Amino acid sequence: MSRIFLIAIVAISLSFPASSKPLNEMFPDISDRYTEEAIVLLRDLDFKQGEIVIGDGIGLLTLNEDFYYLEPSDASYVLTELWGNPEEQASLGMIFPADFTPIDDSWGINIEYEDIGYVSDEDAGSYDYDDILQEMRDDAAEENKWRRENSFQTVELVGWAAEPFYDAATRKLYWAKELAFEGEAQNTLNYNIRVLGRRGVLVLNFIANMDQLSAVNNDVPRILAMTDFAEGNKYSDFDPSIDTVAAVGIGGLIAGKVMAKTGIFVVALVLLKKFWFLLFLPLLWLKSVISKRRNSG
Repeated sequence: MSRIFLIAIVAISLSFPASSKPLNEMFPDISDRYTEEAIVLLRDLDFKQGEIVIGDGIGLLTLNEDFYYLEPSDASYVLTELWGNPEEQASLGMIFPADFTPIDDSWGINIEYEDIGYVSDEDAGSYDYDDILQEMRDDAAEENKWRRENSFQTVELVGWAAEPFYDAATRKLYWAKELAFEGEAQNTLNYNIRVLGRRGVLVLNFIANMDQLSAVNNDVPRILAMTDFAEGNKYSDFDPSIDTVAAVGIGGLIAGKVMAKTGIFVVALVLLKKFWFLLFLPLLWLKSVISKRRNSG
């Protein structure tokens, strides 16, 4: 299987001052693309590019003109009002490709921070990812019992859409899963990035469908290169005399739970069991009703 992380990543050596653009400047052709009803939904969004501080100074994004960032309040609006997610969904902001609005048929990245402590990567090369996949499938089968009892769609973990890969030099991890929701014709892409830091991890989750895998794969190296912790919060800043070591390793991050250690994430897992699937449901009715663009065949 190809390793997209081995593709040469263009290094970001320049600092780009943050800039904000209103809708009409970010998308000069917006009136040709959408109805007035759709434009109303998007007109208050603030599209940011350049060097952006996230999470009260924890992390940094350096976005070139190919991407834009929505701050937490705008991201919350997109996730809850436009895409129908629960209001409990936390976000440090979202990243989108610059050619697409949040109601276009493209991917979006939700950014979060998990204050779980310093994740040791000493065991990064010791995992059998096939074993982890089977364990996650077993967990999904158990979770589906809850889904059936509560009248939710069941979810099948089809397999890896991108096998896990950890870059020890940059302390960045990515993997992707293909998910099949009961009754849905198209499978869902669950693409995950974790950036390891001094006291926790930056969480970047692509919200996309499987037919967007190629586009996501093309953009992952650039997103990885543009995302990092700020000085003082980097992995190399860890101080064992005052900082906490996480109860999870690289395998636990991938599996989404603490493996053979403490159960400190149990509450979070319960909430995810109830709500996480909503994050990946695109607002198809909105796109079909308000978009002027039609398939030409």
